Amino acid sequence: MITYRATLDVSRDLVRHVATLLAAERRRRGTRADTRALTCFGQAVLVLRWFRDRTDPTALARDHHISRATAYRYLDEAIAILADQAPDLHQCLRHAQTQELPHLILDGTVIATDRCREKTTSVKGEPIDLWYSGKTHHHGGNLQALFAPDGMPLWVSDVEPGSIHDLVAARTHVLPALYPACARGLPVLADAGYDGAGLGVRTPARQPADGNILDVDTRTRNMLLRALRCLGERGFALLTQRWRTLQRITASPSKIGDIARAALVLTHFEHGRLI
Repeated sequence: MITYRATLDVSRDLVRHVATLLAAERRRRGTRADTRALTCFGQAVLVLRWFRDRTDPTALARDHHISRATAYRYLDEAIAILADQAPDLHQCLRHAQTQELPHLILDGTVIATDRCREKTTSVKGEPIDLWYSGKTHHHGGNLQALFAPDGMPLWVSDVEPGSIHDLVAARTHVLPALYPACARGLPVLADAGYDGAGLGVRTPARQPADGNILDVDTRTRNMLLRALRCLGERGFALLTQRWRTLQRITASPSKIGDIARAALVLTHFEHGRLI
């Protein structure tokens, strides 16, 4: 076996922040001193290695001289603690109104997972894989998110199976709280997949089915909406490119929401955008 040096490209302040949250949880549980295999700082390094580089838990266990089961337990514990720090939807909307943001961006993505054989019935009455996304042509979990005008992610929803359409997921997790905010003058920009979302959600007009061309005013409106909304793509890139574990989840798909919210907390800390 060959050993080598490596550098974890996160700030020491972030490691300390995660370690502080872990220490607070240990105190809450009444964990006695020197009864854990790793210190809070060591556990924070293990967790950030997994988020940043998708390091296999078996390798994490080996490098930190703990068992594989303990590595998984430490990961699950830290994910739950970090996810609990994420702002909920109402906090996000209050923040947007307090900061007088001109608009928010609503978008969805599918986080890839390993194949899951859980079945459901399609709208055509045919059996399909519940977690298979026809949009991306792979298994995954559907996440909805709200972004600031500059693309900074502000809030991430719980996960829905990949077979669920963005609009259906948004109606479950986002739209009921968005409507009052939109009525108070906070518009939300979204892509054509959210067409029909309702009050305050601005989407591009679709091309007429009869082959006619949209008038110049409508085309200009579509162009402006797309120019503003495309920054929402930056938000998902901030999460998935910085925290590579979100590029493909090998854990249970039901954990995707917590993992994404934990990554959101890490992103907010790095950018000094705590809500």
